[in-house]
Amino acid sequence: MRTNLSSQISLNRVSPRYYRPENAIERSVLTRLEKIPTNIYESIEEGTEQIANEIVAKIQDRQREGKFCTIAIGTGASLRYLFTALIRKHKDEGVSFRNVVFFNLYEYYPLTEEAGSSFNHLNKLFLSQIDIDRQNVFTLDGTIPQDAITEHCRLYEQRIQTFGGLDIAVMGIGREGNIGMNEPGSYANSMTRLILIDSTSRAEASHNIGVDNLPPCSITMGIGTILSARKVYVMAWGENKADIIRQTIEDKMSDTLPASYLQLHSNATICVDLAAAAHLTRIQRPWLVTSCEWNDKLVRSAIVWLCLKLKKPILKLTNKDYNENGLSELLALYGSAYNANIKVFNDLQHTITGWPGGKPNADDTYRPERAKPFPKRVIVFSPHPDDDVISMGGTLRRLVQQGHEVHVAYETSGNIAVGDEEVVRFMHFINGFNQLFANSEDKVISEKYAEIKNFFANKKEGDMDTRDILTIKGLIRRGEARTACTYNKIPLSRCHFLDLPFYETGKIEKNPISEKDIEVVLNLLREVKPHQIYVAGDLADPHGTHRVCTDAVFAAIDEEKNAGAEWLNDCRIWMYRGAWAEWEIENIEMCVPLSPEELRAKRNSILKHQSQMESAPFLGNDERLFWQRSEDRNRGTASLYDQLGLASYEAMEAFVEYKPI
Repeated sequence: MRTNLSSQISLNRVSPRYYRPENAIERSVLTRLEKIPTNIYESIEEGTEQIANEIVAKIQDRQREGKFCTIAIGTGASLRYLFTALIRKHKDEGVSFRNVVFFNLYEYYPLTEEAGSSFNHLNKLFLSQIDIDRQNVFTLDGTIPQDAITEHCRLYEQRIQTFGGLDIAVMGIGREGNIGMNEPGSYANSMTRLILIDSTSRAEASHNIGVDNLPPCSITMGIGTILSARKVYVMAWGENKADIIRQTIEDKMSDTLPASYLQLHSNATICVDLAAAAHLTRIQRPWLVTSCEWNDKLVRSAIVWLCLKLKKPILKLTNKDYNENGLSELLALYGSAYNANIKVFNDLQHTITGWPGGKPNADDTYRPERAKPFPKRVIVFSPHPDDDVISMGGTLRRLVQQGHEVHVAYETSGNIAVGDEEVVRFMHFINGFNQLFANSEDKVISEKYAEIKNFFANKKEGDMDTRDILTIKGLIRRGEARTACTYNKIPLSRCHFLDLPFYETGKIEKNPISEKDIEVVLNLLREVKPHQIYVAGDLADPHGTHRVCTDAVFAAIDEEKNAGAEWLNDCRIWMYRGAWAEWEIENIEMCVPLSPEELRAKRNSILKHQSQMESAPFLGNDERLFWQRSEDRNRGTASLYDQLGLASYEAMEAFVEYKPI
């Protein structure tokens, strides 16, 4: 059973020539805008294997010299793959770590529970599984009194020097460009110190470690300490790191971007996969640094870029525009700007459709969806009980109105994303109901009310909810989802709550996907035998719920494909995106326009999920509510089409087709 098919999705086939140059001259041309040496790998596995080999080679060199190998190491999500590779080399290849001295990059402060300890996390994932001498493992102490921190940091620096300084520093990079726990504003010569962690970094670290709350501060190695290492590796995997990687590598050095200080280091290497490298000039806009291997998507990307740069619609671009902006190759390819313009304009025009389920009795040659069969059986898979309306609420209503049999499958309960005050509100209601209409004679209600009231009165930050409370939170979200389905004219018999088992841990950290999860999805697919499937295409976070849910659907489809299921031959799979990001225009294959009235109806659908408004625990750093994020994104897509000279709509929802691998 293949449970990681989403990792194999490659929307833009990048020519190996852009990331695997044949010689030094070619590399110099391609990387002329990059200020830090950067290695791009086709996969995370390939990248971590290469880094692991280099680290092992250094360890073994030191062994032959009879010396220690000193390594500073973090605990970010990017390092998990490296830990796996190093553990495998220890167990399968006999690599010894007896001469290695490890220094933990940072520790949270103040520590009150071991669960939130960076070192404990490192020990669990890595140190406990190799033959390291425990005397050679050093970490910062997150439990010491505040007035002892300065001296503690000084002694930590001194200990590093006792071992001859750092041979290697290996770490990930945060969304704010932080390395270690050095937040924006850190200075280049900073040493080990106490630092306040901002909310973005705390949220990211909490997710990595799998705890709900982390302490507000960290004791971290400084930028200067990291730069003192003789070799520095920074790893970043996945498209959610693409923006910060480009800034770090190509922008000017700045204290607002701590990782950019690596431009000062003579032996630093940034290691990324293709997804994390996606915004580097040589990957995203290769025509600016070299001659290109042109395909339809790259042509579309280049011409859209040219339009936005010159603030011109597609059909007004001239030969002069192409020549002056590094795109003369396209003139040679198409003969003239006119021909190139028409080609891309038509491609984009053909993505627009008001019939997402296909238009009956119409020529579908240039339509994204086929006309037959009509009506279609449709399953919209929603990772949480509101992602369907947030991501494609307008398209969902359109499918129902056009007569298709629409099913919505809510993959998880979403129970941990409900605030305690919502439970209190509902318990007040049901207890009041019991008092008014049953004279408080229903003892189950009154006792459960008292029990939950007592639990919340004594609940401490970070405490897990009881199973009963999680069940109530799940019921709240089910009720909201049913209300939204009713509003969108979807019969409740086509409203499916899958409650996939991987999610039901009661905490941020979830279980790995299993056959049980896939079996649940399989049963629904076999029951409905859909002609259309919609799934979440939010692939940026490899540990996110959306991605895991999508992997469950893809795995189930893969099982049906291998079993020769006939319904799959007549089924198309469309990926949508959530409230945070939209598909790049070069990848959009179907775009559904929304009128002002339809956008208002979509907003009303989202508002049915009242528990996810202002008090929801996981709104993130974006202060906009979900309906605001969704509308801004949809209006942004419509505005982009308008700027390119296509029809002007109020809003648009975009989709990319997934073809089973």
